[in-house]
Amino acid sequence: MTAPLLVCVPSGREAAHLRRAPSAPPVARTGVGPLASARAAASPRVRHADALAVVGIGAGVAPELAPGDVVVASEVRPPHGAPLRCPSAPLLAGALRGQGLPVRVGPVASVAHVVTSRDRRSLAAAGVLAADMESAWLLRPAQAGAQAVIRVVADPAGEPLLRPGTLGHIRRALRTLPELAVALNSWGGAAGPHRVLLAGPRSFCAGVVRAIEVVDRALDQRGAPIYVRRQIVHNSHVVRRLEDRGAIFVEELDEVPSGATVIFSAHGVAPQVRAQAHRRGLEVIDATCPLVAKVHAEVRRFADDGDTVIFIGHHGHEEAVGTMGERPGSAVLVQDVEEAERVEVPDPARVSYLVQTTLAADEVGGIVEVLRRRFPKLQAPPSDDICYATTNRQLALREVSREAQLVLVVGSANSSNSQRLVETAQRLGVPAHLIDDVDGLDLGWLADVRTVGLTAGASAPQELVDEVVTAIGGLGPLEVTEARLVEENVHFNVPKEVRTS
Repeated sequence: MTAPLLVCVPSGREAAHLRRAPSAPPVARTGVGPLASARAAASPRVRHADALAVVGIGAGVAPELAPGDVVVASEVRPPHGAPLRCPSAPLLAGALRGQGLPVRVGPVASVAHVVTSRDRRSLAAAGVLAADMESAWLLRPAQAGAQAVIRVVADPAGEPLLRPGTLGHIRRALRTLPELAVALNSWGGAAGPHRVLLAGPRSFCAGVVRAIEVVDRALDQRGAPIYVRRQIVHNSHVVRRLEDRGAIFVEELDEVPSGATVIFSAHGVAPQVRAQAHRRGLEVIDATCPLVAKVHAEVRRFADDGDTVIFIGHHGHEEAVGTMGERPGSAVLVQDVEEAERVEVPDPARVSYLVQTTLAADEVGGIVEVLRRRFPKLQAPPSDDICYATTNRQLALREVSREAQLVLVVGSANSSNSQRLVETAQRLGVPAHLIDDVDGLDLGWLADVRTVGLTAGASAPQELVDEVVTAIGGLGPLEVTEARLVEENVHFNVPKEVRTS
């Protein structure tokens, strides 16, 4: 059921422009300034709104903001007292960006008078993006429901308020107001109580923790720059953090200066890459996940015994490239059941199979069934190749998918194990989406959804999950429960090159 939405705007002119939208949300003119806003806040219509948005034009504070830019408040700072939080701001901002609007998310200050140039400099130094004279008096101190603030910049910082050009800036900002209607309706439609079911375990596995620690320690011990061949793990946030510390990610070793330090990613590399590093005199630190290294050892053993190794994996994935590179003349890649039906080998009696560690168990099961039918003497790996963390996350997600109306998987698009989590939920008939972070959460997915299953791939930080939970909580009352099937206590030691003792 859709929660009632009310959009409060200060002036009649702002209200008139917003109402021009083809599907304008319910709009209430609440008056300009603190006194009028405080009176309006006491009215039953404002107090009882389940989803309350304060919308209008405002003063730009951050120097980079231009007329017509849209500011979505992460919090509203009143003249006195604690900030008023707007936790669902990233969701509303994402919807606005989806319409092509220039959007910034950050603090908005509510002031009791028109801001001067000096005021703006002081507010900007405190991280404020925009200023108004109403929001703090309209928002509810204790969040009884969803609340949001949007200000369209009318007069930018750095320009005198009393100048002819200001009128043009104001008209531009007013013309932007009708464009906010679609996103506001989506936000109001998603507002209401939610229950979030957290799948446990989720987020980082031991191999990812180890790989990230390797880069951090190398930077601490050797200083920047440290070169990393390919992404250390498949997560854009992790990569950006390490880049900020001085890590340089390269595609191939010829981009690394001779004699420099290079780290091999958690996905492993083929022997020819190691040989190239040796020829170029590079100091190598190997962050290959030990479970991936195990599969490398298995392909060498099977191939050296005379078998054709069928590697079940995804074409082009770094783990598949590195593993098959161990014995390229004896390994063949199979991606799905159709390819398993067609694959040819020199000797059907000498065939083994291995598996990419990040695949889904039920996906692999169907492929192995076909291979066993076609090659009755097929040899299996001595132990399951699929990573314990991959399996645990899939099982936990299956558990929460029983009750969820929607599943969200936090992880980057190039993360194989994250993609498999999405497919796991979808095979159970639950709508599921992969999001890199909270900015990727589409408000439309939450319409008429009250129970959300939430997990994260093995390369996604837990804080990204926390941000999603916080944002959903900003839409109304929130209940969070966790379905934890197993505790993971696996730990992998870092390579000797970065050990401190």
